Amino acid sequence: MTVTIRPWQETDAADLAAALNNEKILNNLRDGLPYPYTEADALDYITAMVQADPDETFAFAIALDGKAVGSIGVFRQQNIHRRTAELGYYIAEPYWGKGCMTAAVEQTCAYVFTHSDILRIYAEPFAHNTGSCRVLEKSGFRLEGTLRQNAVKNGEITDMKLYSLLRDDWAKREANR
Repeated sequence: MTVTIRPWQETDAADLAAALNNEKILNNLRDGLPYPYTEADALDYITAMVQADPDETFAFAIALDGKAVGSIGVFRQQNIHRRTAELGYYIAEPYWGKGCMTAAVEQTCAYVFTHSDILRIYAEPFAHNTGSCRVLEKSGFRLEGTLRQNAVKNGEITDMKLYSLLRDDWAKREANR
């Protein structure tokens, strides 16, 4: 199994819709995604990512043997945080626990750090999403703390964790590989 990140293609719409039509995935993402998630919704997303400013939005399909099985993006912040970016991702359930997401996170961070002036990439998974937290830890992210009662998801008040990876730490990690 070879996991790669690549630019989105219109032909990925069906695969993207299939991956996101899963409440287990949606329960670990921010609100705003329609359910059921249609191919038209997927095509709208793909179009927006392809047309986004490439210095502000680093959005990729996670591909396994050419097939889109997930999504990953790094989104530059604004103002005094303009050299900081937020990481978000998901992968279709059949690929959970197989190292695919870790590979995609590592590839994406390497891309962002080598193609931009971003100094810090952070992620805020729900505290109960141990799989996502583990992906970040395996990818070199450092836990900065717990954001207590930071979100309301599905009517429940929940904590989130704050992880970050600094360009300097990434460079040291890469030099030691």
